[in-house]
Formats: sequence, C-alpha cells, structure tokens
Amino acid sequence: MAQETVHKAPIAPTTPARALLSLILPALAVGVVAGLLYLAVSAIAERLEHVLWHTVPRALGIGDYSVLWMFVVLTATGVAVGLVVWKVPGHAGPDPATMSLNAPTLPPLVLPGLLLAAALMLAGGPSLGPENPIIAVNVGLAVWLGTRFVARIPGEAWAALAEAATIGALFGTPVAAALVMSEALAERQMQGRLWDNVFAPLAAGAAGAMTTTLVAHPTFDLGLPPVGRPDWADLLAVLVIAPAGALLGMAGVHAFPYAHGLFQRLRHPMLMLPAGGLVLGALGALGGHLTLFKGLDEVTMLARDPDGWSAGQFALMTVVKLAALIVAASCGFRGGRIFPAVFIGTALGLCAHALVSGVQPAVGVSAGVLGMLLAITRQGWVSLFTAAALVTSPTILALLCIASLPAWLLVTGLPQMQLRADGSAIR
Repeated sequence: MAQETVHKAPIAPTTPARALLSLILPALAVGVVAGLLYLAVSAIAERLEHVLWHTVPRALGIGDYSVLWMFVVLTATGVAVGLVVWKVPGHAGPDPATMSLNAPTLPPLVLPGLLLAAALMLAGGPSLGPENPIIAVNVGLAVWLGTRFVARIPGEAWAALAEAATIGALFGTPVAAALVMSEALAERQMQGRLWDNVFAPLAAGAAGAMTTTLVAHPTFDLGLPPVGRPDWADLLAVLVIAPAGALLGMAGVHAFPYAHGLFQRLRHPMLMLPAGGLVLGALGALGGHLTLFKGLDEVTMLARDPDGWSAGQFALMTVVKLAALIVAASCGFRGGRIFPAVFIGTALGLCAHALVSGVQPAVGVSAGVLGMLLAITRQGWVSLFTAAALVTSPTILALLCIASLPAWLLVTGLPQMQLRADGSAIR
C-alpha cells in the first residue's frame, strides 16, 4: 500500500537571542526620543492654543469661542500653515490626504516644516490629531540618524522602531504599538517568528509609552460608569451602534475624494488652506467649540456629563465633527484622523444613549468608536484597542469583538480614507 506524502508547512526559523539583545539599546533610544519629541510638540501647541483661544480674545474683550473669533483663528491658521507649505523648504511633506500611519521615510529637509505645520494646526483648532506628522518626523529622524551611527541596522528596521515608539507614546501603552506592527507584518511577507519580529518594536513602544507616562501621565479612560455583566440589551446595542458608526464613517470616506478634489482646484496652498480654515470656522460656529481641535480633551468633557446634551445636540456634533475631519484632511492641514474619529464615535454613542436610555454610555461610546475607527483607519486591532481603552471594563471586550464582525463586513474591500497621488481612493 503506497504511503501518502504529508506536506507540512515549514517552521519559521527563530532569531538568536544575541541578535535580539543587540536591538534593545537602539530601540530604547528611539522610544525615548520619539516620546520626548511628541511631548515637546504637544506642549508648544498647547501654549500657543491658550494664547490664541484665551489670552488674545480676553484682551480684546470678546468671548474665547465666539463665532467671529472661530472664523478669525481658523482662517488665520490656514494662512499660517499655507505659508509653511508654500515657503518652508520641503513644503511640509507630501499631501496629507495620501498619508497613513505607515509613514514614508522623508528627507531631513522636510521635517522642520512638517513639525511647524503640525504644531500650528494643533493650536489653531482644525479637527486633526498629531499622529501622522509626528510618526513621519520620528521615522525620518530615526532613519537619518540611525543609519549613520549604527549602520548594521537597516533603514526599514529604524523606521519600524520609530513608528512603534511614536504609537506607544501617543497611546501611552506599548500594546497599541505591538498591535499595529503585527497587523503591518501580516500585510507583507514576514521573515521568522512573529514575536522575534515585534521584539524590538515592542521595546521601542514601551520606551515611548513610559516616557509620556512618566512626564505627562496621559490616560484614555473617560471615567464613564463601568459596564457590569453584559446582557442581551448590551449585545443588541453594540450590534446596532458599531455598524451604524461604520456606515457613517464610510459616508465620510466616500465624500473624502470629492472634498479633496474641490480644494485641489484652488491649486495653491495659500488658497486651499485659508479656504479650508474658513469652512472649518463655519462648521465650528454650527457645532460649537467642542467640535474643534483633535478631540481628546473635548471627548473627556462629553464623558463627564453624558446626559448633559440632547440626542439632537449629540447628532449635530457627530455630523459636524465628521465634516470638519473631511475638510481639514482634504484641504492640506497636516494631521491624523484617529483622534477626531474617537470624538465622532463618542458623540454617536452618547446620541444612542440619549435616544434609548437603556443603552449604557460606556457601551454606546465603545461601540460607536469601534465602528467609526474601522471605517476611517481599517486598523482592526487599533480600533478594538482604542474602543476598549476608553472604558475600564474587561467585559466590554467580548461585546466589541462580536460587534466588530458586522462592522468589518461593512467596510472591508471598500475605498479607504487615503488617496493616491492622482486623487483616487485606495482600496
């Protein structure tokens, strides 16, 4: 009787401990520098924000967030960033509509202008976060310096360390960095074992996270009432809210290339960015000052009083913030989309709570954020992690894992909120 040949999948080779140990010091150095750079840019932006939105209007005898002042500051921010994009060497990097978390390695000449444009944006109020430009700057610095001083480590490895370090610093935990890196490795041919590949990035992410934690004590916990033992009502809520968030996010994704095309017709950054600032001023006047800025501080304000606004007010903030994200990302402001998406998902979840009192605020918020982030980022692990991190309740994870399935089916294979150089959406 002929024996059947059994073909077994080859076992991925392991990396010697000595090789991994040699990466620890470079990873820790990148993590600390990335965390300090993020903190420095954030501190400068916060001080400038206080001057623009509090010191100056009070000195002029007008309200901090009056309608007129929103138009003035946001339009002026567009002018300032437009000048940077137009005149500063490197033009603040490529079109931000073409950028994702996986940043390209930019030449050193570009990095100062990109940092300046990001700081001005964060202070001025457009609805974007710091993640994309900060990651791009840290990657550029790490590759530039690392390949010169430690040539045995290739540029791709330095880029991975910088990306993981910055994500760890942004979220205050290396878990987010490990999840992003494992998802990135799954998209390409991975050499060796998974944990061998994420060992050094995890060290960099841990160093970045500890740097921001020790210096600034960041937290994603919104302080919402914890979720107890889940019941059928909670399951039904996440199965409705998460797909609703995904559908709303996809509406924004489909609108993105059209908004980008409209601003591109202006052809010059000194026209595109001031025009975008003017539109953002109008949206801020419509949605209120909570719909300005990257959204994390404003999310905390919403969570302090989840019953403090009506369902209509939450719905208005949800739609206005989504429109502001689309405008800011398409007219040329340098920034990321994760933090504003967290605000949109939070407002959507609290809108569901206001409509149906049986929906627990924590359940509504986490499900809304999950669906919105899946649509905006297509990063499944980051979406789950962020949604769960907002609520200090281990029981929410099972609900979110279930809710992610229908939400993912609504977004996978469809256009993303990232464009090619020709303006077409990436799938």
